[in-house]
Amino acid sequence: MRTFSYAQDYLYKNRVPAFTGVQKEMKHTMRNILKNRLALSTVITTLIILVVAVLLAGVVTYFAINVVSTRVQQESLSITQTHIWVNATSDASEGALMITNTGGRDVVISQLQVRGQQCKWSNVFYLTALSNDSGLTSPLRYNGTVGAGMQTGFANPLVVAPTVGLTLPSGDSMVVYVTSPDSVTINDVGLTVGFTVFTSQAMYYQETNVQATS
Repeated sequence: MRTFSYAQDYLYKNRVPAFTGVQKEMKHTMRNILKNRLALSTVITTLIILVVAVLLAGVVTYFAINVVSTRVQQESLSITQTHIWVNATSDASEGALMITNTGGRDVVISQLQVRGQQCKWSNVFYLTALSNDSGLTSPLRYNGTVGAGMQTGFANPLVVAPTVGLTLPSGDSMVVYVTSPDSVTINDVGLTVGFTVFTSQAMYYQETNVQATS
């Protein structure tokens, strides 16, 4: 460091032309920068433009997301009262569940599965009821003759599900019974079995324990 300092002092004291010219050029440049107000204002203006552009882009993006989220109706199903029964006398099994469409659009149930096995539509019986139906407040019970009717509270009997799927309007509820789900037997009593409801956009899973009934 001392060697460099000595060299610098030597160049300055002896007025070496090259070194003196560099010093003068640097001083002249610094004076121009400090005196030039337009140079500073250009930088500040550029920064302001960038900040405003970023803010505007954020506002536009937020507005677009808000519009899309409010206008697009979401699909949402609530699955409750899931049951799997096995008749201790006849060893016949039966499943039941209640599906409520809590979303803002009608839904088509394309498939039902019990323990990962698809249920045949010929074994699926359903009843669609409005949300103010008094029968929806009653717990689902084992029904030995599924096609003959329902428990107290529902005036209409169950009907066989169409092969194209089950349509559930927005705000309505549906009671679904399935006969012989996944070949459940008396040996499965106490085990956990899962229901899976499939729609065109999502799948809904709910578990229940196998119950014995007479």
